[in-house]
Amino acid sequence: MPRKLPPPVVCVVGRSGSGKTTLLEKLIPQLKRKGYRIATVKHHSHPGIDIDKPGKDTWRHAQAGSDHVVIAAPDKIASIQTLTAPRSLDDIAAAITDVDLILTEGYKRSARPKVEIVRSARGTTPICAADELLALVTDADIALNVPQFGLNDAAGLADFLESRFLT
Repeated sequence: MPRKLPPPVVCVVGRSGSGKTTLLEKLIPQLKRKGYRIATVKHHSHPGIDIDKPGKDTWRHAQAGSDHVVIAAPDKIASIQTLTAPRSLDDIAAAITDVDLILTEGYKRSARPKVEIVRSARGTTPICAADELLALVTDADIALNVPQFGLNDAAGLADFLESRFLT
């Protein structure tokens, strides 16, 4: 049996408040309708996220000193791991093998291809250089030689990503 290639990673980047989460909320269903399995990684640049609820069993395990807590149910699994150093996007992506595409929210400094959202209300200068960009999603007229999609054109962006990475 041939070895399956790791899934491609595409970073959705943009200024704070530009609509990264909203774009992913529109893009993921478009890709799912096409039959693809999608993973997402949200970059949180500040230490101290807490996704576990105080008082719940997994929270209590972590409070007792567990460095890696996993909760497993018949239909979902979640893992919370204490880190001594940040993990690179490449390390995180390497652990995700059961999908066709990994989309990130953030990781603007990674070497992975990027789709940048440029919303005119937040400024019309992209944060990435043209050679870092796979595409722009924008409501502004930006003179960059990369494919550009409107803020509400998740279907067009899904088609573009499919042709570029999934066929």
